[in-house]
Amino acid sequence: MPWAIVDTGILYAMADEDDRWHAPVREYLEEQADDLIVPVTVLPEACYLINTYVGQAAERRFVLSLVQGEMRIEGLADSDLPRTSNLLERYSDANIGFVDASVVAVAERLKIRRLLTTDRRHFAAIRPRHCPRFELLP
Repeated sequence: MPWAIVDTGILYAMADEDDRWHAPVREYLEEQADDLIVPVTVLPEACYLINTYVGQAAERRFVLSLVQGEMRIEGLADSDLPRTSNLLERYSDANIGFVDASVVAVAERLKIRRLLTTDRRHFAAIRPRHCPRFELLP
């Protein structure tokens, strides 16, 4: 099965049925057989947003999905932090932020070009090292 990196917006959209991305994300995930990888740096941001805007119960359901292995959590390797810093500098005009830069660093290290994200603006601008551009899904 192909691997796909999951960004914060996808996790939030799945938790919030009122989010405009909820239906497209749900349909994509139901139809595809991607193995999902969530960089550890995405988790605090996703939990904060889910708890703040959807509620504590939704955050608990999200964490339980991680416990049950619905997605693989990928930590940062020693090489990811210098690359993250480099990306923050290189794309400072776009203000991509630490989480997005770390998502790119993890994707590059794992050589994954499929990125599940709602953030088209930032990720479309980034040119990863391992491929000409990310395949942004859904």
